[in-house]
Amino acid sequence: MLSVNTNAGALIALENLNNTSQQLAQAQNVVSTGLAIGSAKDNGAIWSIAQTERATVSSLDAVKSSLQTGQSIIDVANSAGTTVSDLLTQMQQKALAASDTSLDTASRNALNNDFVALRNQITSTVTNAGFNGVNLLDGSITKITSLANTDGTSVLTTQAENLSLGGAIVKITSTTSISTTALATAAITLVNQSLQNVDNALATLGTASKALDTHLTFVSNLQDTLTTGIGNLVNADLAKESATLQALQTKQQLGIQALSIANSASAALLGLFR
Repeated sequence: MLSVNTNAGALIALENLNNTSQQLAQAQNVVSTGLAIGSAKDNGAIWSIAQTERATVSSLDAVKSSLQTGQSIIDVANSAGTTVSDLLTQMQQKALAASDTSLDTASRNALNNDFVALRNQITSTVTNAGFNGVNLLDGSITKITSLANTDGTSVLTTQAENLSLGGAIVKITSTTSISTTALATAAITLVNQSLQNVDNALATLGTASKALDTHLTFVSNLQDTLTTGIGNLVNADLAKESATLQALQTKQQLGIQALSIANSASAALLGLFR
C-alpha cells in the first residue's frame, strides 16, 4: 500500500542510519583516544579493574620515591664512611710513626698535630654526612625505613651506624693524641679497632643500599607489568578499528542514499493523479 501519511521504508532507513551513526561515533572515539574501554559505560567491570590498577601504578611512584630517598641517604653515609676509613688509615700511619722511641720532640709534635687534625676531620665528615636532614652516622637516629609496597604495610629498614668519636665503632675519642710514645702505642690499638669497625659498618650499609636497589628494580618492573596489563584490558586494536571506521563510513553513505530513495517513493503517487 502506498501512503503519504506513513512511509515505512523511510522509517526503516532512518532507524538503520541512526544506528550506523551511533556506531560510527563510537568508532571515531576509539580511534581518537586509542581506548576500546574509555569509560564505565563501555564495560563497567573491566573499567573498574583498570582504574584499580591505575591507582596501584600511581601509588608505586610514591614507593619508588621513598626507596630512592633511602638510597640517597645511605649513599651519602657510605661516601662519608669511606672518607672516615681513609682518615683512620692515615692516622694509623701517624700513630705508628710516633711510636718510634728515637723521634725527637719536633718530629713527634708534627706527627701529633697531623694526627689531631685528622681526628677532628672525622668529626667534621660525620657531622656533614646528612641528606635531606637525615644523618645515619652522627647518632641522631637509630634507623630509617623505606616503603616497600603500596599499602604501607611493608618497609625496608636500614640501621644507622654511629661513627662519632668515642662511640662503639670509632674508639678514638676527641682527646686521643700521640704526643708521647705510650700514647702513640695506645692510639695504634684504638685506630686499628676503629678501622675494622668502620669497614664492617660500611659493609652493612652497602648491603642495605643493595637491598633497596634490588627492590627498586622490582617495583619498576612491577609498575611496567601493571601498565602493560592495563593496556591489554582497555587499549583498542587500531588496525581493526580503522577498518571498522571505513566500513561504517561507507555504510553511513549508503544509509543516506537509502533514506533519500525511501523519501522519494511517495513522490511517485503524483503520477497516479495526472
